[in-house]
Amino acid sequence: MLLLVGVLVLVLAALVRPQLADARSTRVSLVEQIDDYRAETWRWQKLMRAPRTRTSYSERKIDSGTYRAWVRDLWHKRALAAERRAASPPHRSQWLCIHRHERHPLQGWATQTGNGYYGGLQMDISFQRTYGSEILRRKGTANNWSALEQMWVAERAHRSGRGFQPWPNTARSCGLT
Repeated sequence: MLLLVGVLVLVLAALVRPQLADARSTRVSLVEQIDDYRAETWRWQKLMRAPRTRTSYSERKIDSGTYRAWVRDLWHKRALAAERRAASPPHRSQWLCIHRHERHPLQGWATQTGNGYYGGLQMDISFQRTYGSEILRRKGTANNWSALEQMWVAERAHRSGRGFQPWPNTARSCGLT
């Protein structure tokens, strides 16, 4: 009889613990998802040099699954909006025109011809250090950067007052001078 009671207690404990574990893992999962969407939002904002969306980290303070799900959905929407904005740099069509003239036809945005210029917009190391130092440190030269990263770095140079001067012949060919 004692053995039967012991087995029954173990079975009941096994049934109750997964529910507690599920609640904890749901909380952790929601917080992790929020962290991921927040990081993605901030990554796009950093690339665009846009102000970082502020946060109070309230999902860690308020013990409500419904609230955490709402915060997760909010950061997801923010990440998507930031990605949409980043996908359209202000001079996107001009950068694409310069890219058509500057890239190696078989390498595209990953162009590396050994001439001291890198990527689909053919940026030298000095240019990359000046306008894209954090990406250069993280990913190496521009031939390793995404097309959007290259365009936003070029956009930073443009905004600094350089315009399309770093690409004089190509800019002329594209009707930008």
